[in-house]
Amino acid sequence: MKKTKVFLTIFISLLLIVSIFLFINRNKFAYVGSVDYVEVDCNKKREILSEVYISDQKIRQEKNLIKYAKEDHRNQELIISIIEKCGMPTLNEVNQQEMNAIWLGLQHTEHKYRVKYFPLIEKAVKNGDLSNEQFALMKDRILMDEGKPQIFGSQIKNGKLYDLEAPETVNERRQELGLEPIEDYLKGFDITFEAN
Repeated sequence: MKKTKVFLTIFISLLLIVSIFLFINRNKFAYVGSVDYVEVDCNKKREILSEVYISDQKIRQEKNLIKYAKEDHRNQELIISIIEKCGMPTLNEVNQQEMNAIWLGLQHTEHKYRVKYFPLIEKAVKNGDLSNEQFALMKDRILMDEGKPQIFGSQIKNGKLYDLEAPETVNERRQELGLEPIEDYLKGFDITFEAN
């Protein structure tokens, strides 16, 4: 009985300490939750996309994980809302940087959204609005998220090349898209490629 009281007292004390800590630091934590549609003005999509691009690049240079999560989430909501309300932009409507913002927002969102909007990315690549490299990066990321081998060798996980389908022919697949040989690509990650 006495041990139970001591245990219960310790447990309640720890719970109280953690609750106080969380309350005091509540503004430092980011619950990003689900990606929801937000109100966007289709007439201002260029300005919104420009802001998303700048934000995406800036947060990737900072070390603030909370800000990173909040900004990424906000960017994803803006991108998805633009696509849903205004349609997928093309280079006839926006510039390349703004088009890249669409890709970045989708590449950095949850798997289910990458899968849902990937056909739009494929179409944009076929139309010349996005690059083959962006296609390869997103395709490989989708496969990696599903636990499948990647096709083009663009994804690194834990400092190593993520599983690759038919490694002996990866450079043929990369060449079809106009991508550099995998050996050259991996030098940037200080990884040596072995096809066996």
